[in-house]
Amino acid sequence: MKKLIFGIIGNPISHSLSPIIHNYWFKKYEINAQYNLFNIQEDEIKNTISKIKNKEIQGINVTLPYKKSVIPYLSKTINDAKDTHSVNTIFLDKEENLIGENTDVFGFQAGYLEALSDEAKKNKKALVIGAGGVAPSIILALNKSSINNVSLVNRTYEKSLFLKRKFENLQIIKWDNLSNEIENFDIVINATSLGLTGGENFNLKLPDIKKKLLYIDTIYNPAQTKMILNFKEKKIKTYNGLNMLIYQAQKSFYLWNKVNPEVDDILIDLLETNLQ
Repeated sequence: MKKLIFGIIGNPISHSLSPIIHNYWFKKYEINAQYNLFNIQEDEIKNTISKIKNKEIQGINVTLPYKKSVIPYLSKTINDAKDTHSVNTIFLDKEENLIGENTDVFGFQAGYLEALSDEAKKNKKALVIGAGGVAPSIILALNKSSINNVSLVNRTYEKSLFLKRKFENLQIIKWDNLSNEIENFDIVINATSLGLTGGENFNLKLPDIKKKLLYIDTIYNPAQTKMILNFKEKKIKTYNGLNMLIYQAQKSFYLWNKVNPEVDDILIDLLETNLQ
């Protein structure tokens, strides 16, 4: 039987732990398949996606900076991808249409928000830092989890306004006001690539913050970004992006294989040993 091929496209992509997750599950559930990294340029997107149509590749995940760039090459987007205009999972449906779905929304909800009680979510104010590829997924995940008081800050103000057109209740903060405004929030999420291994870092001054603040960084490699370390120094509860990575992968795996894979301790240990 021919080995099925899956993978993830992005640039840069070498930091991704997605192959570890999917190849672990392929082995566990005895699926003859392999998951690869595809470091591609933007002008290679069309050709790569056409390989799904031709059944050379069975499914693709999409990461930065291509979560919007892939959409023109798809037959349609569905569910959360339709609402966010952001795609991270591509597959062929039964009619052989190229489908774009978004499992990041589920990943963020399952990874961080489901553990919060309704009381813990009540009247919470959330701040999303960054207006890039994953930001609309986080905003939608917050809204779907009954956290509707959401603000966004981005270095390029115009990109913030673009997201406000999608999410009418979204409040916009100017980048220069971030250090002064952060004390007003209960949940802060870094949705930028700042802090990624080998990339640029950013320093946020933390003059006054709530003692019960929850900080979530969507970056998982390194396991502790400079921002996480800064918040930890102030005894703030922090999470990196590993939970989101695992649960978005779980839903992608199900969409491709119709198997709902278990998130077990062996997988967690395997991932943690590969973090920097």
